[in-house]
Amino acid sequence: MQSQFLAAINQICDEKNIPREQIMETIKAAVRAAYRKDYGNKDQNIEVDLDEKREMITIYLVKEIVKKVEDPETQISLKEAQRYKKDAKVGKMVKIDVTPLEYGRIAAQSAKQVIIQKIQEAERDIMYNTFKDRENELLNAMVQRVEYGTVHVNLDNKLTTILPTDQQIPRERYYAGQRLKLYLDKVIKTSRGPQLLISRSHPNLVLKLLELEIPEIKSGLVEVKAIAREAGVRSKIAVSSNDPKIDPIGSCVGQKGVRVQNVMDELNGERIDIIQWAEDIEQYIRTALAPAKVAAIEISDDEKRAKIFVNPDQRPLAIGKNGQNVRLASRLTGYELDIMDIADMVAGSGEQTTKVEAIKDLELPEETVAKLEAANLTMVEQLKGLSVADMAGIEGIGEDEAQQIAEQVAKSG
Repeated sequence: MQSQFLAAINQICDEKNIPREQIMETIKAAVRAAYRKDYGNKDQNIEVDLDEKREMITIYLVKEIVKKVEDPETQISLKEAQRYKKDAKVGKMVKIDVTPLEYGRIAAQSAKQVIIQKIQEAERDIMYNTFKDRENELLNAMVQRVEYGTVHVNLDNKLTTILPTDQQIPRERYYAGQRLKLYLDKVIKTSRGPQLLISRSHPNLVLKLLELEIPEIKSGLVEVKAIAREAGVRSKIAVSSNDPKIDPIGSCVGQKGVRVQNVMDELNGERIDIIQWAEDIEQYIRTALAPAKVAAIEISDDEKRAKIFVNPDQRPLAIGKNGQNVRLASRLTGYELDIMDIADMVAGSGEQTTKVEAIKDLELPEETVAKLEAANLTMVEQLKGLSVADMAGIEGIGEDEAQQIAEQVAKSG
């Protein structure tokens, strides 16, 4: 029958994924430290023998046999050494059993604290060595517990870490035993041990899931050029093909949409739009704003900004709910996109050009302006043609506020 001592060691090895030899050495080191603290001093050469079967610990004081003793802590005379070892010789070492008759509670507690500390240090080293070369990878995890919004997860090698609130998918619910896929962004070595920066909201989580589901992406035949993501709601992904025979969008969507659907299921239903990347920035912007149809575009490469002119019926589609469509398209293309009505487009230049008015010039409360800017609505021209109901659909804006905005837009002419 396995002893409690061995059972405890085996449990630690199993739970912490620490080699048995390392645990045994940790225990010996803890006993050495506890003995030096309670009975000896730091200069002594202490050796510990651990008999697992009999659950016995023997502590030896190791000294060098010399003709003349100069340091009593580390040396012993030949005559004195022969009391412990009959065939003792000068120049050799002798081990003296100094195990206390009753290795009391205080010594045991000291050893216990050192053991806990050493095991934690070993666990940190193993975690760092395991993950330092796995940055930018997908990890399998299981939720261990959820405490006040912080999710504790067990990774695929039984190590435990946390998924912070700001790296979770908004409104995604977590529960013990739940299996998740996480993105490992970075591994940082700190004074308190390695810190794994894991995420469910990082855009690269989508990329890694696509690589998992789509062989063409994994092999490089289809390339993901850019990803814009609002975790838990929607992602836009621009792809291109490195093989003229391969349709990049068809490869990503899969037969009956099964490939992209698997990724969406893993992301708790997050919508994923796959679009064709284009080297021509105007064409790229048009595609990025889908499903809206763009009438005309004026691009300023120096400012990385573009005015998007659409028909009135396309404005809500171009902007999207809470400004999401234009916001994601801006991130995807790297250009600030201002949605405007086609009627505001003026031919020619100079004095005939329509003056572009910013929303901050309207007589609106600062908090209302902030909400509009958060939805990527920074110009008055972008609001023209939007109904009160459309404005009330912007995140954080109520009907009264929407009515106030509409009145100010009307006054601006």
